[in-house]
Amino acid sequence: MIHAAELPAPKFLGSQSCASSSCHGGADEKHNQFIIWSKKDFHTRAPATLNMARSARIAETLKIKDATTDSRCTVCHNPFQTVPAERKGPLIGKLEGVSCESCHNVAEPWLLTHTRTDLKYEQKVAAGMRDLKDLYVRANTCVACHQNLEPELRAAGHPELIFELDGQCASMPRHWSETNRWRGGQAWLTGQVVALREAAAQLADGQTAGEVKERVAALEWLVGPTMEVAAADKHARELADSQWNEADVAARLTKLADASETFLRPDIAKEQQAHRAERLVLGLERALVALKLGKEPVFSAKLDQLFKDVQSRPDFEPKEFAQHLKDFAAEWAKVSSK
Repeated sequence: MIHAAELPAPKFLGSQSCASSSCHGGADEKHNQFIIWSKKDFHTRAPATLNMARSARIAETLKIKDATTDSRCTVCHNPFQTVPAERKGPLIGKLEGVSCESCHNVAEPWLLTHTRTDLKYEQKVAAGMRDLKDLYVRANTCVACHQNLEPELRAAGHPELIFELDGQCASMPRHWSETNRWRGGQAWLTGQVVALREAAAQLADGQTAGEVKERVAALEWLVGPTMEVAAADKHARELADSQWNEADVAARLTKLADASETFLRPDIAKEQQAHRAERLVLGLERALVALKLGKEPVFSAKLDQLFKDVQSRPDFEPKEFAQHLKDFAAEWAKVSSK
C-alpha cells in the first residue's frame, strides 16, 4: 500500500500548458485568458526587472553576484527559478516569470479536470486548484510578494511595497470576471487586514524597523482595534466569508471620510499621520469605484487632491489633508443623504 507521503510531489507544467486555442489561448472571450496574461499582464515582465540598473545597484549593495539567479530576488520576480528540476514539466521556460501556477497552484493534479462540466467548482478546488474566488485565499496568494520584503533588501534600496488587494487586482488586465461589484470594497478591507497580519508577524519576528512599526500602527487604526497575528487572520477569514452590499460599502466610505479630526491631533506623529492618510485615500478610492462614483467630477477632483497630499511622506501636511478630507466628506454627505 502506498501512503500519500510516499507519492512524488506534483509537477509544475508551465504557462504553455494553458496556451492552446481550445483552452486559454483562443481569440474569443471564453478562451483568451492566456493571451491577455502573456501580452498585457505586468507579471510577465517580473524577471526582466532584475536586469534593470536599479536591481544591479541593490545587488551590488548586498554583494549579490547575479540578481537574475539569486533566490532573494527570484522568489518573487522569477519563482520557477528555484523549483527543483524534477518538479518541472517539459514546457516550463527559463523566464516563466509570475505565471499561471504562481496564482492558480501547481497544475499537474487539476489541469485535466478543471474544464470538466460534470464537476462542481468545489471538486476542482479539492483537486488542487487554488480557490481565488475566496478573497482570503486571493489575498494570501498575493501578499507575500506585494508586501513582505526582507529588511536587508529594503535597506539596500528596494522600493517600499504597499499591499492593496482590490486596487492591484483592478489595475491588472483582467482575465477573469467579477460579478459582484460590492466585492471591491470587501476585497479592499480583507486585503488590509491580511496586510496587518503580515506586518504584525514581521514585528513578532523581530523586524522592528520604524517602517514596519508605522505600518502596523496605521493598519490597526484603519481596520479596528489592536490585533495580533491570530486575531487579524481570524478577522480576514470572517470578512472574506461575508456578503457585502451597497450599504456596507457606503458605511465604510462614511467612516473613512469622517476621519478628518484624527489628522488634527498633536499627539500623533506626522510620520504616522502620513501612513494613515495613504491607507485612507486608497480606501476612499476603492469604495467610490464600487459605488460607481469614481468618475463623478465632484469626487474625482477632491480625491485627486487627497492623493496629491499623500504623494510624499516628508512633505505631508496633516492640517491641509484634514481640511481636504473634510471637504470630501461634505460632498459625500450630500450624495449619501439622498
